[in-house]
Amino acid sequence: MTVGTRVRVKSSIMVYHHPQHRNQPLDIKGMEGEIIAVLETWQGRVISPNFPYQVRFAPKFLAHLQPDELDVIEN
Repeated sequence: MTVGTRVRVKSSIMVYHHPQHRNQPLDIKGMEGEIIAVLETWQGRVISPNFPYQVRFAPKFLAHLQPDELDVIEN
């Protein structure tokens, strides 16, 4: 998966930072978004983050996810 890939969340994940549901649990299973960053380096050093994919679901809603939590959407 690379930047620009459309993805769908395949596992049940509870988040508390959705703008419309602030501080309330929201399950994002089934939501679709676009990968906007793959975190591999920081300040020129190779890193191994736990949640390397940054996905934008809405203009003000981003989430960092693991590769096994996402399915690629075919165009």
